[in-house]
Amino acid sequence: MARSSSGFVAVLTAAALAAVAFLAYQASAQVPHNLGKPNAGKSPSATASRPAKDKKNPKALPAQSGVGERVVYALDNDRVWLVGGNGKVRRTFEVQPSTVDPPAGTYSVTSRSGSGAGSDGTPIEHVVRFASVNGIAIGFSAAVDGSTPKPDPDKKTGGVRQTRENGDAMWEFAGIGVKIVVIP
Repeated sequence: MARSSSGFVAVLTAAALAAVAFLAYQASAQVPHNLGKPNAGKSPSATASRPAKDKKNPKALPAQSGVGERVVYALDNDRVWLVGGNGKVRRTFEVQPSTVDPPAGTYSVTSRSGSGAGSDGTPIEHVVRFASVNGIAIGFSAAVDGSTPKPDPDKKTGGVRQTRENGDAMWEFAGIGVKIVVIP
């Protein structure tokens, strides 16, 4: 009896490993080749890396921030613009930056999560990830309690926090593959 049950366990184990391998293969086939990496190509020029700011209207979409449907994230302004395919700003809002910034460049939304815990342990929702820096995932999220406190500078975090209302707007706008343009 012991001999036949150990063979049965071995068969079940082999079948489980085969199923996991198959699912891993399917998942890897769905991942874009540029997952979490800025678009390859030439480095931005000095003028492109420092878009002109409109001092009279700091909420104005910076020049040279890309074209088409995109999320523009200005590191210096701690501001985001949701830009429709027609080039018109649908919404703009301030964010609380993380302690780790992505390099300026063009990215794509690579993954999303409805809820979870932030790298600081805070319960969050509407997570929209687009980059990784030294193993730290970078993305937009909203704290479930609605707070947007400054992150602890001693911790390496990648969560760019926004209010729940703005988090809802980002979630609706930024599906997988949507362009994220990070500017200085």
